[in-house]
Amino acid sequence: MLKRLFDIWASALACLFFLPLFLIILLLVKMDSKGPIFHRAARLGKYGKSFKILKFRTMAADAASRGPGITRQGDPRITRIGYFLRSSKLDELPQLFNILKGEMSFVGPRPEDPRYVVHYTPEQRRLLSVRPGIASPAIIKYRHEEKILAAAGNDPEKTYLEVVLPDKLRIDLEYIEKQSFCYDLKILIQTLFSVFLPPKD
Repeated sequence: MLKRLFDIWASALACLFFLPLFLIILLLVKMDSKGPIFHRAARLGKYGKSFKILKFRTMAADAASRGPGITRQGDPRITRIGYFLRSSKLDELPQLFNILKGEMSFVGPRPEDPRYVVHYTPEQRRLLSVRPGIASPAIIKYRHEEKILAAAGNDPEKTYLEVVLPDKLRIDLEYIEKQSFCYDLKILIQTLFSVFLPPKD
């Protein structure tokens, strides 16, 4: 209950605080390329319930027909403003509305595409017992995931499914074992700081 109250209170304040930035990004996305301002992607949340995660659009409107669902560094489908939004994580600001609606939390396992959830083991599906989040220990470790996938060669999706995703799920399973309000605050602060850290070689 304390976590949900914090989510509502903090996301409402954040929406007000970031409103000018929202408007600036909205205009930049619209001016940069044709297509919708927001990208809505299917994700599975608590209890496996499907919802649409919100992001500012960072790729060409026809990106889905031009390549895989996995995005790696240097992907030609990413727009000019999209590179900046993705590197700064500002593309994820609209997820504050997912938090307000109760679909997400500030801290929790990152919600995954249904295409990849079907590969979960029974143990990994325990992650669906909690509300997904914007920040998590796995997100901190894989802050520069797109660079890792870019180094994977011609099959980044295979690398994601066989290497990256299992490790992310392992880390988030450890999180739900020891989650607490204080631990969530620590992860949230670490995530904010990680935005400014350069990628590891």
